[in-house]
Amino acid sequence: MEAEPTKPRIGLVLPGGGARAAYQVGVLKAIGEILPHGAPSPFRVITGTSAGAINATVLASHATHFQLGVRRLNQVWGNFATEQVFRSDWGTVLRTSLNWLSAFAFGGLRKTNPVSLLDNEPLRELLEASIRFDRISEAIAAGALDAVGITASGYSSARAVTFFQGIQSMRPWLRPRREGRREALTVQHLMASTAMPFIFPPERIHDQFYGDGAIREAAPLSSAVHLGADRLLVIGARDEHTRSRPAPDEALPPPTLGQVAGYMLDTIFLDGLYADLERLTRINQVVGQVPAGTLRKTPWAPLKRIDTHIIVPSVDIRQVAEKHVQEFPRSVRVLLRGVGALNTGGRQLMSYLLFQQGFCRELIQLGYHDCMERRRKLEPFLTGDPVHALEAPQHLLSALSGQKERTQTEK
Repeated sequence: MEAEPTKPRIGLVLPGGGARAAYQVGVLKAIGEILPHGAPSPFRVITGTSAGAINATVLASHATHFQLGVRRLNQVWGNFATEQVFRSDWGTVLRTSLNWLSAFAFGGLRKTNPVSLLDNEPLRELLEASIRFDRISEAIAAGALDAVGITASGYSSARAVTFFQGIQSMRPWLRPRREGRREALTVQHLMASTAMPFIFPPERIHDQFYGDGAIREAAPLSSAVHLGADRLLVIGARDEHTRSRPAPDEALPPPTLGQVAGYMLDTIFLDGLYADLERLTRINQVVGQVPAGTLRKTPWAPLKRIDTHIIVPSVDIRQVAEKHVQEFPRSVRVLLRGVGALNTGGRQLMSYLLFQQGFCRELIQLGYHDCMERRRKLEPFLTGDPVHALEAPQHLLSALSGQKERTQTEK
């Protein structure tokens, strides 16, 4: 009698995205409705970066009751206000503006110079009040979770470090410019992972300062694979539809500082993810064409197929942000207007900083809708049944396979 095939170990990957991470909460809310009531987390491995690290940690602390963790996330994100994330009062905004002006005027010769545009100390207080870190080890001991990892970027080492908690068989790893380090997770690790460059101050952990994990994270899927996942659900925060191009004779103003900042954040948070997805797709294609058992006899022995399901927004989040820009406190609108982030070109930066109830609730609803639209394909993925190597919206599949580029070349 043949033994039943082992069910895959499913991993959840939550990339960064600032306020856009509210979209992830909507997807997770839909998954909670798909699962039986009171079910533990279907994800044995959970990894996150930046705001995704916060969502990952909350889910890990509620791994024994997935819907309870999602409910907690929905409660926080659905009632967000900017002042819960960074100080937005007039006094702080004026001091920040004057500090930057004087730093430029004196060429950085003052004893202390500003290191960030915003003060995110309120976020630290929110995390300390909202997350029970001791429940992570309890979930691991109960067998509901194998590992959780969150990634931050070391400014001195120039390396992406994934701090993880997991079962004893999990081992640290070291690769070029990235490593996995076993460590009990704390608020410090979350503050480091969410420290967007220039926007929020870096966080010191042990002997160096860390910033947002996406800065050096060239392979965002790798930490989940290192932690044992062989099937991944990835919840992105950017749609990949082709943008319309301006007419050749259209007059275009130069990009503002806010537009450039938004562009940089978009690159930092999400470009590495899609490059890694393309790399994973090609590895799956190679593995699929090699006769069974062959890889055991080669240096490629660790190479294996990773089934992946990707859920990304079905609409442009920048357009959603533009509808909600008036939700920013007036002091923040003045600051953003000063860097040119309140015009159409600055919508990207807005979408990362709009920690406001209306915007977050619309993204939660969008994530819920997009997940339910993919329910038929997602259910067998979550139960461990056989699936295609890569499940994603058609336009994203085309982009990853290079179909559009080939068509243009043929023309």
